[in-house]
Amino acid sequence: MSSNRIYLDHNATSPLRPEARAAMLAAMEGPGNASAVHAEGRAAKGVLEQARATIAKGLGTAARNVTFTSGATEAATLVLSPMLHRGKEGGPIEVALLGAGEHPAVLQGGRFAAGAIERVAFTPEGALSLPALEAALARHAGRRLMLALQAVNNETGVIQPVREAAARVHAAGGLVVCDATQAIGRIETTFTTTQSDFLFFSSHKLGGPAGAGALAAAQDDLHIGETLLRGGGQEFGRRAGTENVPAIAGFAAAFEAALTSREAETARLGPLRDRLEERVAAIAPQARFFGRGSPRAACVSAFAIPGMPAHTLLMALDLSGVAVSSGSACSSGKVRESHVLAAMGAQEKEALRVSLGWSTRDEDVKQFGMVLAEVVDRIRSRRSVA
Repeated sequence: MSSNRIYLDHNATSPLRPEARAAMLAAMEGPGNASAVHAEGRAAKGVLEQARATIAKGLGTAARNVTFTSGATEAATLVLSPMLHRGKEGGPIEVALLGAGEHPAVLQGGRFAAGAIERVAFTPEGALSLPALEAALARHAGRRLMLALQAVNNETGVIQPVREAAARVHAAGGLVVCDATQAIGRIETTFTTTQSDFLFFSSHKLGGPAGAGALAAAQDDLHIGETLLRGGGQEFGRRAGTENVPAIAGFAAAFEAALTSREAETARLGPLRDRLEERVAAIAPQARFFGRGSPRAACVSAFAIPGMPAHTLLMALDLSGVAVSSGSACSSGKVRESHVLAAMGAQEKEALRVSLGWSTRDEDVKQFGMVLAEVVDRIRSRRSVA
């Protein structure tokens, strides 16, 4: 890829951080399998457990409660299970409540049967409707249930009311699973701040390598009950398969860097995002920005320009050297109608998503504005001629 391209799609994958690269290279120096008992194996085990301790500390839980996975999708499928339980409480979970704007990996419902899944409505500003949640809890009073809710929406950047929702679900005797994939390093995200029972997220959203992720439990008495991958008993018996130690080392390094720089990056990226939106509004005064009425992560802007489909703008920007996206990146490379916008009741079916990150600079945003102006002008000129 040309070095003069502008990359503004951090919500899809953030470029590899130098800290992650260094940690991965160091981990690859040794040939050890973390399950082996010889010196090389013990060295690999040490790297693995240090990474586990780093992530556990950042989330506010014990290291033994962190399970490494191949990413957030596997973690979601592992934890979205009727066999999820606390302590020795019996009986499977009967109802899985899912926020209507969840990532597709969660919206599929994991291992729950279709009839056990219920979506909870969003507000027009892109946040989970707490009254709708309360109504769902009332409808299922007396049943064992769980709620899955993102901390930050991947398409709009809207910060979800996880803590408030968790209070209601816990009062009803349920469990809360929080997808923290777009939240780590962007807003304060711990078991204390979310009051969730489980958190999961991916490495590559933080500037770590793809192919690594984690599922963490708040307490020792929270159990998945049934594993997905059976085999050698790695990861405390919760996820079989030889751990990818270099990727996990890079994951932990990116995680630590993201947490360390979170406040400074929020202060830096928020004004950048605001200037970007000001530029968009100047180019297209009728542009609609989604989620502006709710608290948002500082790095995300989702908008639509009337008469200009987001996928058309996306492709034109790409050809002009700017990488952005339209909705979730996890749709087999296809641009699809946004279920998030539908949940918000928006007339638009898709939005252009611009997401900033650790490698974004002022010049990138300025150049984006210039390229967008050229693209919009070109599209308008063609239509006027036609």
